Amino acid sequence: MNPTGKLYLVPTPIGNLEDMTYRAVRILKEADLILAEDTRTSAPMLKHFGVIGRVFAHHQHNEHQSSSEIVKFLLEGKNIALISDAGTPAISDPGFFLVREALKHGIAIECLPGATAFVPALVNSGFPTDRFCFEGFLPLKKGRQTRYKALAAEDRTIILYESPHRLMKTLEEMITYFGAGRQLSVSRELTKMFEETVRGTVAEVKAYYETHPAKGEFVICVEGVSAKPSKEKKYRDEEE
Repeated sequence: MNPTGKLYLVPTPIGNLEDMTYRAVRILKEADLILAEDTRTSAPMLKHFGVIGRVFAHHQHNEHQSSSEIVKFLLEGKNIALISDAGTPAISDPGFFLVREALKHGIAIECLPGATAFVPALVNSGFPTDRFCFEGFLPLKKGRQTRYKALAAEDRTIILYESPHRLMKTLEEMITYFGAGRQLSVSRELTKMFEETVRGTVAEVKAYYETHPAKGEFVICVEGVSAKPSKEKKYRDEEE
């Protein structure tokens, strides 16, 4: 019997192709199968690195159905590499469900280190990086207000992803739930030619994008609440 194969989660550049690692290229070349979020998006990148192999679509609309078939291939001894359109698979991209199914069947999983958009956005925001809260994309409708209310009291740095056509709506909602004076750092097109980071209060950032049309994918870093506990509360904590 063939030994069980391995599932590799392979990060790909979020913009600049020079950020691809040697190891990632080797794994993609050696894999029996490559799973891509969008084969059309991944094709130019794979061609650039000389990766020639069988590529199949694995995205949010088919991952529940395709995961069982992928597990069968892994159990047959095939090594499979999963990539997303950009960045690390399973971080606001398909991958979590497949990883969980593979683990249920005792399949080895290896996640390579590599690009992900929120890390450079957080580091260059100027906000505390020792503790942070990654929220990814907020719910579009149901549960969105609830998440805002919970995050309004969050004392860690908050990290959100947002698309260009929803950016202004999100900034307006942040004024409502976080206040116009809360500090933000908004990064877009990270690692690309027109990379930009805008820092300021929510009101200031919103005013900037009212005259500068939003383009590209956005990472929003929000400063956490910095209210200090009262002496009475501190005393109670020490007593406890």
